[in-house]
Amino acid sequence: MSNDMPEHTTPLIREDLITLLRQMPLFSDLPRGELKYLAYTLELQMLEAEHIIFREGDQGDSFYVVVSGGVDVIMAIGSTDEKLLASLGPGEYTGEMSLVIPGGKRSASIRTRSATQVLVMTREDFDELLHRQPHVAYAMVKVMSDRLRNSDNSAFHDLREKNQQLQRAYDELKSAQAQIIEKERMEKELQLAADIQMSLLPRRLPEVPGVDFGGYMDPARSVGGDLYDVFEIDKNRLGVLIGDVADKGVPSAIFMARAHALLTAESLRGAAPGDVLRNVNSYLTRLDQTDLFVTVIYGIYDLRSAVFQFARAGHELPLLLFENGEVREMERKESLPIGFFAEIPLDEQMIEIPPGATLLLFTDGMCDCRDPLGEEFGRDRIRQNLAMLHGLSAQDSCDGLVSALQAFRQGAAQDDDVSLVTLHRQ
Repeated sequence: MSNDMPEHTTPLIREDLITLLRQMPLFSDLPRGELKYLAYTLELQMLEAEHIIFREGDQGDSFYVVVSGGVDVIMAIGSTDEKLLASLGPGEYTGEMSLVIPGGKRSASIRTRSATQVLVMTREDFDELLHRQPHVAYAMVKVMSDRLRNSDNSAFHDLREKNQQLQRAYDELKSAQAQIIEKERMEKELQLAADIQMSLLPRRLPEVPGVDFGGYMDPARSVGGDLYDVFEIDKNRLGVLIGDVADKGVPSAIFMARAHALLTAESLRGAAPGDVLRNVNSYLTRLDQTDLFVTVIYGIYDLRSAVFQFARAGHELPLLLFENGEVREMERKESLPIGFFAEIPLDEQMIEIPPGATLLLFTDGMCDCRDPLGEEFGRDRIRQNLAMLHGLSAQDSCDGLVSALQAFRQGAAQDDDVSLVTLHRQ
């Protein structure tokens, strides 16, 4: 070993380097004289923060020991796939493969985290060390084996983590696919329910001399709880029905379908409107286990007398439009919806429909409809718009009210189902 040792730094700093080298597995078995020689002859570099010592893919020709500060080991540096593999501090080293594999490529990039001092050993320095201390080769093999084992373990853990991430992504994809399939199934079922509900509406309203009818229904959801019907009881009497279940969606649609079937069956027996509602209420309260109820107006129009006899169960009061544009309110009497209590009060009235007059029945969804600012359409607007429709047919009057309602909404969300029935005496 040569005694010609250039002084690159002060002896105090070089003594610290001797201690640092002795703590490294690669040099721990070297005699103090050899450690002192390395400490005094190897180049000590001072590097700024964010300095790239070497890049991935460079040819390796030096080995670096961190004396102070720290460096990061990085894959794909500067790209969107950049990944931090390790952070090294004082006493740790990198680049050892370049000492034993001539022309070997760097497998990662090294970048300083802060101002950093490194001790640099070139391949030439290492070859000279091997001539002086051949057993260092065994220490190098052990260090490289440990590094390779740690690298393999790290790669295995990374691979396992990626597999777990892929499995989670696959599970999430399967779940999303299942949700899409379920959503499509529910949409098909809702469409089928909507088709069934629409089939309960009259395909064609009765056409009889001296009177015509109009109708409209728009559910707030795919299916709703409103329903209307106009049907022939006998050659002289027509049944007129409108109802509104106190909810929206599929449950209310099912409840309304049941109520409609019961109301139709009872009305076709020819009973008075009040008796029809009482009988249906008795059945619903005796057998039904839900908390749903329905407001109803059921009436019978007599073609001979032009009298409309009706019973009202908690529903909106009808309006009567005269030929001259006057709108009359019906007398308000106490009533409750059917399906609520076993015994309920009903509003039972009779009204004669004069020539040219139009009777309007509607659900509360029309009153409660709101514009974008939250203002309700309200009963007053219904009366005002109805007054401008005198002299029109029943369906034209119905369509005119719907147009006025939609213009008022200005595309705002619909909160409730809307249904109308009009009866016009010619």
